[in-house]
Amino acid sequence: MKSKILSILFITFLLISCQGQTSKTVETIDGKTYADKLSTTENPQLLDVRTPEEYAVEHLENASNVNWNSDDFVAKAEKLDKTKPVFVYCKVGGRSNQAAIKLLELGFKEVYNLDGGIMKWQGKKTGNSNTKPTGMNASEFEKLINSDKKVIINFSAKWCAPCKKMAPYLTKMQDELTGKISLIRLDADENKALMETMKLNELPVILIYENGKETWRHLGFLSEEDLRKQL
Repeated sequence: MKSKILSILFITFLLISCQGQTSKTVETIDGKTYADKLSTTENPQLLDVRTPEEYAVEHLENASNVNWNSDDFVAKAEKLDKTKPVFVYCKVGGRSNQAAIKLLELGFKEVYNLDGGIMKWQGKKTGNSNTKPTGMNASEFEKLINSDKKVIINFSAKWCAPCKKMAPYLTKMQDELTGKISLIRLDADENKALMETMKLNELPVILIYENGKETWRHLGFLSEEDLRKQL
C-alpha cells in the first residue's frame, strides 16, 4: 500500500513539473514583423549567419557576421547576452533556422528568425549598398532564353544544400541534352540583381522557356524524374 501511494505521489510530481515547463521554439517571422521588432528593441543582437563572403557583398545594417558553418559559431554566440532578444537571418532562412535552434539549446531566451532570409527582406537598409550589381542583366537574360530550342535555366548557390543534391543529375543532363535542349546553370549570388528583378526569392530555381516565353517554373528541390516529366 505504501509503495502504491509513493508511486501515485511520484507520478503527480512529474505531471506538475511538466506543466510548469514551457517548450521553447524558434519564432520565424515575416520581414515586416522582424523589422518592427528590430526597431523597438534597444541595442538588438542581429546576427548574419552566412559566410563572410556573402556578408561582404550585402548585409542588414548593424548586423554582426557569425558564420553558422564555422567551427567557432558556438564560441562567438556564447559572448552574447542570453537574456536579451537575438535576431538571426541568412540568405533564404535555412541556415538561420538551424542557428536559431542552436541558440535556444545554448540558453538564449528569445530568438527570432527572418522568414525567407535576406532575399525576402523588403525595403531593406543594408551595408555595402553601393556595391555595383554583378552578373547578368535582364537584357542579357532575354537574349539567353530567346532560342528556337527549349531552354532550362537553373539558379543555384554553393551554400544551398538542395542545389548540391540536384547538381549531379543537372550536370549529367547538360551533356545528355546537348544540341536538343539548352540547360544553363547560373549562380544566384553572382546574379543577385537578376534574381531580384525576376522576384526569385528561393533556391534552387528551375525555369523552362520555349520561344522566349516561360512555360514552367519550380522553386525548391526537384527530383530528376520530376524535371524530365516537363521535357
